[in-house]
Amino acid sequence: MATTRGRDAGPRAAVKSLRAALTEEGIVLPSLGVDVAHPDLNLVELGRVRADVAERLADALGRGSRA
Repeated sequence: MATTRGRDAGPRAAVKSLRAALTEEGIVLPSLGVDVAHPDLNLVELGRVRADVAERLADALGRGSRA
């Protein structure tokens, strides 16, 4: 999976990259999207998730940091 990293990454590219990575882990963030209220800040809206989804996300991040 190709990723876009760094300060020059646009929010749409970041959302696409994050959604793809989460999908590989079987994780869905229903509110994941571009923050359209502040387009000049290049913000990504992660939204709210259930506790079990947050735990799965934490587990996936932990596995990635150990790799």
